[in-house]
Amino acid sequence: MRLFSEKGFAATGIRDLGREMGMTSASLYHYVARKEDLLVSVMSACLTEYLRGARAAVESSQDPLVQLCRLVHFHVAAECANPLTSRVTDREVRSLTGDDRASIIAQRDELDAVYGDVIARGAEQGVFNLIDPMVSRLVLIEMCNSVANWYRPDGKLTVVELQDRYSQLARRLVGATGRKQVPVGAGSRAMRLASEPTQPAR
Repeated sequence: MRLFSEKGFAATGIRDLGREMGMTSASLYHYVARKEDLLVSVMSACLTEYLRGARAAVESSQDPLVQLCRLVHFHVAAECANPLTSRVTDREVRSLTGDDRASIIAQRDELDAVYGDVIARGAEQGVFNLIDPMVSRLVLIEMCNSVANWYRPDGKLTVVELQDRYSQLARRLVGATGRKQVPVGAGSRAMRLASEPTQPAR
């Protein structure tokens, strides 16, 4: 993950991966047929966990505003917990080919649809005052994805503080500023992916 994140998938060779893992290229090929297989497995695992968490956040309430805030809380926490994997998953779709690309895009679309459904329900119920639902969805997702690019565990804000800031921004983005208190305790946790190191990326 560190190599894919820092150098990019295309610039990371099998020898680079083997050297980091203390293996020869031949030994690494014993476990994986193609370098792209490694990337696909990582991205698929990441998106599977993100989709699971996103659905759990939304299913915890029937209120679109609560759903949105809990969804954002989970997404921000996940980005903070898995910065390397999140960055690679967000950036390296361009490196995939054929069925691999189609499969990952389908998973990503499922995650995007969770946001889209919440936004649509909020608009239908008059909870959100939206200028453009599609643009709002894209901006929300990109806003949350960006956390992995700059968040540091030793930085100014804790994860909880960052979650609160982002949920406030999300409320403004969808035009839902009337209610002051939104219970967001449920659905705010994020699982650290098994492949993610515990140290900051840089």
